[in-house]
Amino acid sequence: MNENYKNTSKMEQILQQFGIAGNNSGVSTGSKILKAGGAEITSHSPVDGKAIANVTCASRTNYDEVIKTAQDAFNEWRLWPAPRRGDLVRQLGEALRENKEALGRLVSYEMGKSLQEGYGEVQEMIDICDFAVGLSRQLHGLTMHSERPGHRMYEQWHPLGIVGIISAFNFPVAVWSWNSMLAWVCGDVCIWKPSEKTPLTALACQHITAKVFAANNVPEGVSCLITGDREVGEWLSADGRVPLVSATGSTRMGKAVGAAVGARLGRALLELGGNNAIIISKDADLDMSLIGCVFGAVGTAGQRCTSTRRLIIHDSVYDTFKNKLVNAYSQLRIGNPLDENNHVGP
Repeated sequence: MNENYKNTSKMEQILQQFGIAGNNSGVSTGSKILKAGGAEITSHSPVDGKAIANVTCASRTNYDEVIKTAQDAFNEWRLWPAPRRGDLVRQLGEALRENKEALGRLVSYEMGKSLQEGYGEVQEMIDICDFAVGLSRQLHGLTMHSERPGHRMYEQWHPLGIVGIISAFNFPVAVWSWNSMLAWVCGDVCIWKPSEKTPLTALACQHITAKVFAANNVPEGVSCLITGDREVGEWLSADGRVPLVSATGSTRMGKAVGAAVGARLGRALLELGGNNAIIISKDADLDMSLIGCVFGAVGTAGQRCTSTRRLIIHDSVYDTFKNKLVNAYSQLRIGNPLDENNHVGP
């Protein structure tokens, strides 16, 4: 059996495992999958150029229905004790452990990063679940003395409401989890707009989450999904019903989101691209520096906000380090990221 056939067959099994068909709705409020009324997009794998599946995006009517469901869910979810919300996140972490191999492979196939990095991204999801579980019992506030006899003052933190999450293709699942797990234990509900380049990994996450939430009678609307292009992100950014928008992507995108959210006095969390440099001094350990530079530049096929883009090298070690770097690059194996012998995907 040839390797390509094995990979294709394995991927078909993974898609079935996550309930992904040839044609899918990209709108969900949790257990419910809504009939999407927007444009259709096709997810192509950069590994082999093949179409994986189709996803129908959210229409404005879908969007408003999701917002309404999330608002209703928030009114109930915020009253759940934080440790109980934390236990839901714990269970979700266990579900991610069970699905790590399959989800990691799907990340690698749809996005193009190496298989080990695909697994690593799912591990980051698991790790944030563990962190959030602990946080659910540490939502502390201060108590203070008052100048009034027989009185004490205290502060108590309350959830914001709906948290909008706009994620990029380079980390198609981890960024969503970093935001959602923390928001959920704090009593917020989430609406996720994934990158239109990686909608299938988002469907897989929604499938895993919906199973856990349904088994625990979590209100419909705590975990929502709205697939779409830039316009859908603009709806979230401009919507006064969404007090916090967390967005990951280019600096240009961040400026647009920040301006739209700021114009309505909302709050924005922005994780944007950079122009990162490593400085190689005359006293640097060149072999150690080489490892950091190569992985910093080629990790995730160079598609990280923290990817190394520039080297600033002292004149006295410039030629030596340049030769080491060229030699290291000549040894990189570029190809199918599902082949663990390759260092870099497409």
